Amino acid sequence: MQNENNNQMSFSDLLNTEILANFNTDISLTQISITMLLSFLIGLFIYTLYKRIFSGVLYSKNFNITLVGLSMITSLVIMAIGSNLILSLGMVGALSIVRFRTPIKDPTDLVFLFWALASGIITGAGFYSLAILGSIIVGVVLFVFMKKSKFETPYLFIVSFNGETTEQNIYEQIKKTVNRYDIKQKSVTASETEITFEVRLKEKEPGFVNSITNIQGVENAVLLSYNGDYVQ
Repeated sequence: MQNENNNQMSFSDLLNTEILANFNTDISLTQISITMLLSFLIGLFIYTLYKRIFSGVLYSKNFNITLVGLSMITSLVIMAIGSNLILSLGMVGALSIVRFRTPIKDPTDLVFLFWALASGIITGAGFYSLAILGSIIVGVVLFVFMKKSKFETPYLFIVSFNGETTEQNIYEQIKKTVNRYDIKQKSVTASETEITFEVRLKEKEPGFVNSITNIQGVENAVLLSYNGDYVQ
């Protein structure tokens, strides 16, 4: 019975020793410098890419700067957690009660937010090659798909006019200047007709609206950018 207790105590001591061995209490100044510099460079890469491919209505510079800070702060936290067992347990408890109330309106912002967070975690853990290679791959994928979707951005084109002849001329002009169009809504009153189109413009078509307003009988024409969700 005593031997069994000794074996259990030995296993417990061994387990505690293995756990504590995974925590490095000494963090060199070189390691801190490399980690912080790399997390800053990856954060700067995320900042530049977000600014380059942003396709929303209002660009938030403050949110973009937050991505850089988030990457660096997360790497600091991970380094601290990896060096102290008590601190790591306290950090887990603190994060479990933190509630983030900032709304994320664009799903793309959420992707960049998690990217910055993940890069900070990986860099802080010391996996520098994984952080660099992973960020390059993620950046290339996002750049390709976001640029493609930006090129194919749909627009709502609302035109008001009088006369059937005018309507035919509008259709002919739209066919000449857009890649594709769909009629979303058409309303007819005694005084005028209003049609809402979804159009996908050809590259570099700055005179599209003017070409429609120059048609005789057209009273008003408005071109609006939207995200593809249309509610009648």
